[in-house]
Parts: sequence; C-alpha cells; structure tokens
Amino acid sequence: MHTLDFEAIGTQWSLTTAAPLSPGTGGAVTELVESYDRTWSRFRSDSTVARMAETAGRFELPASAAPLLRLFDTLQQLTGGAVNPLVGRSLEALGYDAAYTFQRSGPSAPAAAWDDTVSWTADGRGTTLTTSAPVTFDIGAAGKGQLVDLVCAVLDEAGHREYVVDAGSDLRHSGGAPLRVALEHPYDAARAIGVLTLADRALCASAVNRRQWGDGLHHVLDARTGSPVDAVAATWALAPDAMTADGLATALFFTGPEELSRSFTFDYVRMFTDGRADYSPAMAGVLFP
Repeated sequence: MHTLDFEAIGTQWSLTTAAPLSPGTGGAVTELVESYDRTWSRFRSDSTVARMAETAGRFELPASAAPLLRLFDTLQQLTGGAVNPLVGRSLEALGYDAAYTFQRSGPSAPAAAWDDTVSWTADGRGTTLTTSAPVTFDIGAAGKGQLVDLVCAVLDEAGHREYVVDAGSDLRHSGGAPLRVALEHPYDAARAIGVLTLADRALCASAVNRRQWGDGLHHVLDARTGSPVDAVAATWALAPDAMTADGLATALFFTGPEELSRSFTFDYVRMFTDGRADYSPAMAGVLFP
C-alpha cells in the first residue's frame, strides 16, 4: 500500500491507496482541498465565507455546495434548529474565532435562524446562496466529511478502487481488505470503547474533547442557544458517504437516532457524559463490555 500524508483545513490527512498516486492525481487533490478551503474557511480573510460575514448579498458557490446545503436543510429541521451552519458567530463569541484567541468576547449567543436568513438555488453550473444579513458560516458539522467524499471522487476518477481516506475523525474505505478501527474513548485518548470493521463505508466521529479550549468550552454548540452541549460526550456514525456520516455524528448530540432514521439509513454509537452508551443493533458487538 502507498500512503500520502498532508495537513489541510486544520487536521492531518492520510491517503492510503493500493497503487501509487500519479503526480497529476496528487496535484488534483491539492487543488481540490485549496479550492474548498478558499470557499468555506472562516479562518482566512480571502474566503467566500469571509465575505458573507461582512455583508448580506448573493454569493456564487461551486456545484458541490448544493448537497452540503441540502444536508444542512434536513439536519436543522430534524434537530429543531440545533444543527445550523450559521453557528460560526456563536463560536466566535466563545473564543473560537479566526484569530484563535480562545477568549470569550461575550455571553453565549444563538445563531441566526437558518430559514429566515439563508436561501439557495442550484443548477448544473453552480449554487447561488442569498443571505439577508451578514452571517458567519461554520460547516464543521459536515464539511470535512464532504471534502473526504470529494477527495474520494478524485481517486475514483483516476481509476483507484482500493483506498482509505483518513481525515482525522472522518474515514472512508473503498475496496480491498476491511479496516479495523478503534473508537477512541472521549476522556482518555489512550483507550478505546470498542473496535469495528469498516468496509466500503464511511465512519465519522465527533467528541467534546476535540477542539476544547476552556472549562466546558468546546466546538459542539447548540445553535439555538450558542452554548456547548453537555449531555453527550462522543458520537460515531456509519453511512455510505462521509458527508452524511459526519452530519449525523453531529446531529446525534441533539436528537435521537429514531428521529434521524426518518431520513437516513445509518449505524451509530453514542456515548453520554455519564458513561452510558446507546447504539444501533449492528454495532452491538463492537463495544467492549
């Protein structure tokens, strides 16, 4: 197997393929990641998202924005507004801002209402998003998963059939030998709460111990209040693609799997802050007693 390691969008990536990547494929991956970051990053001043934070208006986005926005439409409905990509301004208020100050600038602040603030349309040429007020997007709930899928599409286009794309807590496997994956304990990174076998699916995880910068301050916020969640410690979701798995891993902090299963087919593990866990039947054998 051949592995390409690199750092992008604030995390470590690893592409493992049965055949080596050609220079052209490696370059296409680099260009894709840069383009995605230039559109969606709230941490760089030249991004489209940075312009959205300055003024309301119409913004042209790539065609790939449509499935991401459609997923957010569904998740914000199923969670009653708890999952909302306009939560960026709430994160900034708690100190997780573009300058990484990690200093609160005020009380917790709810995100702007998604349906009242944003509308979008799409055709074969691209996606147009319209905002009625300046907003700060944070697509962390599903964006990294989507970028994993887009990288996989580049590999598919280049003829690769056996690979693993690993973007930290987001994984997608295709072809070849199944991958054994440990589910990291949210309170002790040296331990696992279980091990599962990943084959031709995506596994995404989210935990409150990641991107934590103060007492009770972390990146998983309820957009309705702007406050960090405190009942769920970690989630894992298995789905056919990484964008969906990533979004569901976030949504499981706010709503039950039975509600999400109205729109999605997936498996999951959810660990609460009191140590309890619930999981889908297919995941019953992966957790340690």
